[in-house]
Amino acid sequence: MLDFSRLQALRAVQTFGTVTAAAGALHITPSAVSQHLAKLERETRTTLVEKDGRRLRLTEAGRVLAEHAGRVLAAVEEAEAALAAHQETVSGRLSVSSFPTACRGLLPHTLRRLSAEHPDLELTLLETDRDASFDGILRGIIDVALIDEWLEIPVTFPPGVANVELGLDVGDLMLPAGHHLAFGEGPITLEEVREERWIGSQPGTVCHEWLLRMLPGLQPSILVNEFETQLTFVAEGLGVAFVPRLARASLPAGVVARPVTPEAARRVSVAWRAAASGRPAIGATVAALQDAWRHRPSSSAPMTQLPEWVSGRDVIHVV
Repeated sequence: MLDFSRLQALRAVQTFGTVTAAAGALHITPSAVSQHLAKLERETRTTLVEKDGRRLRLTEAGRVLAEHAGRVLAAVEEAEAALAAHQETVSGRLSVSSFPTACRGLLPHTLRRLSAEHPDLELTLLETDRDASFDGILRGIIDVALIDEWLEIPVTFPPGVANVELGLDVGDLMLPAGHHLAFGEGPITLEEVREERWIGSQPGTVCHEWLLRMLPGLQPSILVNEFETQLTFVAEGLGVAFVPRLARASLPAGVVARPVTPEAARRVSVAWRAAASGRPAIGATVAALQDAWRHRPSSSAPMTQLPEWVSGRDVIHVV
């Protein structure tokens, strides 16, 4: 019978490409990985890996065995989750990844609740983007991930990844308080502000892709990923921006939030490996994230905070 640890080593090398990376993922030494591979080749009487520069490449026989090993490891993970569910223990290590705004808007509440209710659960958090989260889930180095997707750019979840939707995070147009559109009523279209100086996220980000999809040909003048920084530039009258409500608990003085039509929103979901669905720690984390979503500070309508020099004007009605 093939040794389980050796199959883990082979699968890790296939996934991560080097002995060092595989060792890090398995929490063992590189020499232990090399020993597992050598013993597995002796057991199977087959060459399973070969050098490819600084990386290792699986032979055809190695790929066949690694694919079977993947199914075996998934079955073992399901068995471990079922056993943990039977024991109803929320414990062990759990890694969470999140896109930046959810990291700030949802994770403090989530981690505080989990730490209070499940002190035996060892939590780690990584702020990263959607693609890296999917990659981490599939590699087995991330257990739970917060995923965002603009409705105009839907995401296909990879096979073997389960998910549940938390809700929709609506976005609003951010205007300087002195802007002529800041004092209107009702929503406005993005086309009305196409010719403005735009402040946006950097190319390659989900928000940048969405903005260019909504306003083809737009070239933002100021490119910063942090929404708080974007709001600072808006407050100084240096441009307009589009910011999701989850990204802000409040607005700096001098910034007005206006809704847009058609309403723009992104879907926020929680994802995890389907094989681990029965693990109580997964269920507890999803429940804590759902609770954080219900209590998020930015779940209300657009907010407006005016500087002192505007205080004498008529009240602005924002819907």
